[in-house]
Order: sequence, then C-alpha cells, then structure tokens
Amino acid sequence: MAGTRLDAIDRKILAELQADGRMTNVELAKRVGISAPPCLRRVRTLEEAGFIKGYHAQVDSRELGFEVQVFAMVGLVSQAETDLSAFEARCRDWPLVRECHMLNGEVDFILKCVAPDLSTFQSFLTGQLTAAENVASVKTSLVIRGAKDEPGVPFDILEERLSRTA
Repeated sequence: MAGTRLDAIDRKILAELQADGRMTNVELAKRVGISAPPCLRRVRTLEEAGFIKGYHAQVDSRELGFEVQVFAMVGLVSQAETDLSAFEARCRDWPLVRECHMLNGEVDFILKCVAPDLSTFQSFLTGQLTAAENVASVKTSLVIRGAKDEPGVPFDILEERLSRTA
C-alpha cells in the first residue's frame, strides 16, 4: 500500500495541510507534535517526493460569475494511446475544462467544465469539443447544485486501514 511509505507524522502533516494549506510551519509543527525545523524538512521532503503537488485557494466559481457547471461524457472514435494522449493534451488547452478523467466502460472521458453562462458553454461544445478530432460523441449533464466538493483524500480511512494491517 502506497500510504505505508509514510510514517504517522508525515500522514498527519499531509492531513493538516490538506485541511488548511495556509497555516504557518510553526502552527503545523504544533498540530503534529514536533518542533518547527524538522517539520519544515518533512514538508519539503513531501513536496519533493510528489506527495504535495501544490497549494491552492479554493475560489467560489459562482461568486466570480461562472454560473454554469457541466459534466461532459466524451466517446472517442479511436482509443489508441496516441489518440488518447492527443485528446488529453487538447483538454489541457481548453480553459473551460477544469478536470479531465479517462474512464473505462461506455465513456472514454468525463470532463468537468465551467462557464459564465449557457451560451458560452454551448459555443465551446459545438465549436470546439464536438468538432475536435477523434471525438465520436458527447453527452452533457448540467449541474443543478453540488452537495459535496471535498478535494484530497480521507486520511481517517487511511489511518484506519493502516492500523488494521499493523
């Protein structure tokens, strides 16, 4: 299991930073029960090892005028690796696409898109997404409301699993 490479303090550091990435190193050290210098070294090591990919502000898209959120299920004509990679690269270039995940099953990709209004999304859908090379089908679902949007991982579940295997 990947989580076993980390000790309990590393996992606690990750859990605390996931909950509040703005806290000072002194506060983080206090919360995890170590002094500030080794805490900072551990954080740097976790960053270098790729466990921490970045620090971000969680912004309210609706407050910023992005009223429309849509999930688009995309089917491709070809699932050859070069075609899959080309589609992923194209998704990275589309600003309205905020997430892109390759799936198995009937749908090849699911995209999370945000737009200021329905006409902007419709222009993207018809002018870019459905017109893109290798796209066979696109089915969309407009988000009415969200009940949960919690990034990261559930550290309590990880700790529970690790305690059972110890």
